[in-house]
Amino acid sequence: MNNNQNRSLVTYNHITYLLYVLSYFTAGLLWIVPIFMNYAKRRDAEGTWLATHFDWQIKTFWYSIVWFIVGIGIITFALGSFGVSIMADSGNIAVGSVLLASVGFIIMGVAFIWHLYRIVRGWIALADGRPVP
Repeated sequence: MNNNQNRSLVTYNHITYLLYVLSYFTAGLLWIVPIFMNYAKRRDAEGTWLATHFDWQIKTFWYSIVWFIVGIGIITFALGSFGVSIMADSGNIAVGSVLLASVGFIIMGVAFIWHLYRIVRGWIALADGRPVP
């Protein structure tokens, strides 16, 4: 790979990291754009240190999606598909539903923080010209 191609892929990765960060301010609407960008240029970086950044971002995206879905599933189950069980006659059922829903919110919160951490860590490594683990 020549120097111009290398520089081009570095810039491309800076853009994808930026789009991931901006997705936090667009209610996740931009979240899907960088994943398509990563898959589109992934092969161009094969055999270079930049390949680790493409893989890093792709794995970060998919693991985050899985954990968000798990969290949403737990919340939906706990609240009986939109909060029906909270209105049940038994106080114990309502408390259990709220506690289980809290677990779902915690999972989503941890996934959110983990996603942001991975984007920041990867972007710092890219700025330093290093691969990510």
